Amino acid sequence: MDIKILGTESLGVRGMCCFVGAGDRRILIDPGIALGYTRHRLLPHPFQVALDEVIQDRIVEAWSRATDIVISHFHGDHIPLINANPYQLSIERVMSLNRGVRVWAKSRDLSPVEQKRRDALSAVLDMIPAEERGDGIVSFSGSVHHGDVSGPDMVVMTRIAEDFVFVHASDIQLLDDGAVSQILSWRPDVVFASGPPLYLRRLSDGQVRTAWHNALRLSRGVETLILDHHLMRDEDSARWLDRLLLKTGNRVICGADFMGQPRMLLEARRRYLYEQMPVPEGWHDAYAGGRIGTDGYKTMPQDSVQGS
Repeated sequence: MDIKILGTESLGVRGMCCFVGAGDRRILIDPGIALGYTRHRLLPHPFQVALDEVIQDRIVEAWSRATDIVISHFHGDHIPLINANPYQLSIERVMSLNRGVRVWAKSRDLSPVEQKRRDALSAVLDMIPAEERGDGIVSFSGSVHHGDVSGPDMVVMTRIAEDFVFVHASDIQLLDDGAVSQILSWRPDVVFASGPPLYLRRLSDGQVRTAWHNALRLSRGVETLILDHHLMRDEDSARWLDRLLLKTGNRVICGADFMGQPRMLLEARRRYLYEQMPVPEGWHDAYAGGRIGTDGYKTMPQDSVQGS
């Protein structure tokens, strides 16, 4: 099995997109991308927008070769969108590609926004309900909580079993004991999961303790634990990941580490990017209107983009 993480926070963008080759299957999971529309009252820095363009191209190329596409839920950083903003993947880029691909998608426990997006995508994609289904080496969980167990949002997790077992646990945030128990019951070797959003002040002390406990459970039960997405939106959270590694002694890494690339915590470092390379007034409007590109912003000093 070959696992490539295409887009996630430690690689500079928001998402949990990966492309898995297993036997004669090529499985693209959560083919979406986003940038925090505002962070510290700042729009995405053009350097991050340039990286977003590169990763969008990789997702489109993977879509064109996939035998299966998986949509764990319908948030804007996990799917191609109708009416996408300038920093998200538009459905127009992929809707005419690979017409025969199987699209497995969450079909139950949809919020009103998710239902609207699912209905819109159904007009251009033939989607198969994923919950508790299986097809050869690929199988899916039922609905599990999207983070906070008291919240309404739910996601579907993916299990791929060939020479080893890989689990994609999108947006669980390690806040639901049941989701973690489900993962462990699948006896995975590699898990790619969203860590907790420690940068959000609304996260309670109890939730932080739950996330730490579940991170320990997972790291002690799998050979490789990849934690990213919500976790890696803050540099202190990256250090939380490193403390977990020291605590367990097992392989606990982020998506960039797994891919052998430097950590690019651009969501966390937006202020620094603006300080290192100021952005002309009106740039974002011009970019959205197609009047300017990201030329001149494709490289930055490494110490301004790499996280700890």
